[in-house]
Amino acid sequence: MKEIMQVKGLKPRGHYALALIHDGLIFISGQLSKDPETGENRPGSIKDETMRALNNVDLILRECGSSRDKVLKTTAFVGGEDDWAAVNQCYAEFFGARHPARSIVPVGALNAGLKVEIEVIAAVE
Repeated sequence: MKEIMQVKGLKPRGHYALALIHDGLIFISGQLSKDPETGENRPGSIKDETMRALNNVDLILRECGSSRDKVLKTTAFVGGEDDWAAVNQCYAEFFGARHPARSIVPVGALNAGLKVEIEVIAAVE
């Protein structure tokens, strides 16, 4: 098992790994709307935050030898059900014709007032 603790400015702010690679899979911890260079939170609209989180996932995947076309499952934690349509639109833009398995969980509030957090499981070559 390989722990990934930092990719550019993205690193955990607690006792967990940014990602783990094990047995041909990468498990990416929940990604928020953060600037990938500085790691600072970047609040915005639900669409802006979702795309920023997905782009951070993409960066981590590429740094770890994977890609968005190898994503198997995502879990998106959102502030409320009103955000689902915007998140779905961002997923369609990000993944294109691919449809990874997905769960969306309304949680009310997220870290630092952000609107979305996304976990990913993907294959690694």
